[in-house]
Amino acid sequence: MDIAVVLLNWNGKGMLERYLPSVVTHTPAEKAFIVIADNGSTDGSVQWIEQHYPDIQVIELDKNYGFTGGYNRALKEVEADYYILLNTDVEVTEGWIDTLASFMEEHPEVGICQPKLLSDADRTSFEYAGAAGGFIDHYGYPFCRGRILGNIEKDLGQYDEPEELFWASGAALMIRSSLFHHLGGFDDHFFAHMEEIDLCWRAKLLGYQVWAIPSAVVYHLGGGTLPNNSPRKLYLNFRNNLLMLYKNLPSNLRWKIITYRQILDGLSALVYLLTGKWNYFKAVWSAHKDYRKIKKEIEPSPFSEECNDIGHYEGSILLKYYLSGGKTTFDQIRF
Repeated sequence: MDIAVVLLNWNGKGMLERYLPSVVTHTPAEKAFIVIADNGSTDGSVQWIEQHYPDIQVIELDKNYGFTGGYNRALKEVEADYYILLNTDVEVTEGWIDTLASFMEEHPEVGICQPKLLSDADRTSFEYAGAAGGFIDHYGYPFCRGRILGNIEKDLGQYDEPEELFWASGAALMIRSSLFHHLGGFDDHFFAHMEEIDLCWRAKLLGYQVWAIPSAVVYHLGGGTLPNNSPRKLYLNFRNNLLMLYKNLPSNLRWKIITYRQILDGLSALVYLLTGKWNYFKAVWSAHKDYRKIKKEIEPSPFSEECNDIGHYEGSILLKYYLSGGKTTFDQIRF
């Protein structure tokens, strides 16, 4: 069994200096090998890797192709049975690879899995990007075991059992290489954000399962490329969420749910406008405009009527969150 731990880097020399040592230490050569795909960095990242870790394979891309394009191009050059896609701002722990790999080997129906993601800034709390596994509500809003919108829980062992998910976090995601290539990799239209949810949804449409294995633990800093208050990040999230819904929803629900979602997005844009956040308003407006343009290039999935809907919440997580005053926790949600 060959496992490739693949880190995608773009001007992340500082992150590599801080986090790569843990990946090297806890990636035994007899279990896996490390590859760094560089998205055209200009900060000396490649030179630093070559100087300090000359045995690590580096795939140099000519420019920044984003999360989707970078991984898609790099993984065409990586031969392994499994890929672990790992952000450069993640510290891993002893045995994390064995735990994930053993689960995948014992469960051939599982195509994708993730470890438990805790915050590197506060190691007693879950990390926003993936926590203990991802879910989705009726209108396409993602949430996690351990993180409901802006409410991040403390890790008290409440989500330590493996559980089937809707999506796994791209910050630390293990996937069968054959499945990744069969799916055609990430959707290049996305560039970054929501791409892992789309990938997992498409895997589920083919009959595969997605799981969280919390006994494997990593610590994620988060926000290393785009901060959470970035209009660019807001734009990508709004645009890509609509693209994901258009691609993967069953035909009898597609237009109804997308219409509802566009109304909700419009209300968000109005709030941004009324509160003077012009750049955020413009980001939502541009996201919808570009969604309408890009969807003409995309064919919805022909398998969307048969999706395994485990991890899909029939209600509105947004409504539940605001009615609770932002205090909703995952264990309060009834699927």
